[in-house]
Amino acid sequence: MIPFDKEDLREAVRVMREGGVILYPTDTVWGIGCDATNEDAVRRIYEIKRRSDAKSMLVLLDGAGKLQGYVQDIPSAAQQLLEVSEGQRPMTIIYPNAKNLAKNLIAEDGSVGIRITEEIFSKSLCEQLHKPIVSTSANISGEATAKNYKQISPAIRDAVDYICHYRRNDTEEKKPSSIIKVNTDNTFTIIRG
Repeated sequence: MIPFDKEDLREAVRVMREGGVILYPTDTVWGIGCDATNEDAVRRIYEIKRRSDAKSMLVLLDGAGKLQGYVQDIPSAAQQLLEVSEGQRPMTIIYPNAKNLAKNLIAEDGSVGIRITEEIFSKSLCEQLHKPIVSTSANISGEATAKNYKQISPAIRDAVDYICHYRRNDTEEKKPSSIIKVNTDNTFTIIRG
């Protein structure tokens, strides 16, 4: 675990509180993020990525206990998936019946993808903001996913309000999370294994 600069964390949180957009390392690839309850900030991320808001983005939370604040009823299959995935590759679960998030973050069917982060920096961002954070890959829609900071295009770097310093020199190529969609009837579909 690499220690991070607390001032870096404070500045990223300040920018998000003021409605700004940040570039930050997550438990998977680098992400573009903002306060997931701020519709204007979410709209800016869609613009930065040149992506239609019909294609939803996921959010990070710092603990499974906070899910009930953003999901109407958590299917038991989702709880079981969270238990078995602990300590494994990061997993995003698409939950039905999202609530208390920016409307343009919720898919047309009312669902939202949420990942519980265990990575120290992104977890601390969520804890300090006291809200979920948007986490979408740091690339223009349709282009290859940047697997570390050095692979992020200047167009993305120039479009955000703050770039976190933590792990900028890390050259390890991270992988995106697995994605599983869980339905209210406890059936599920693997979107990305």
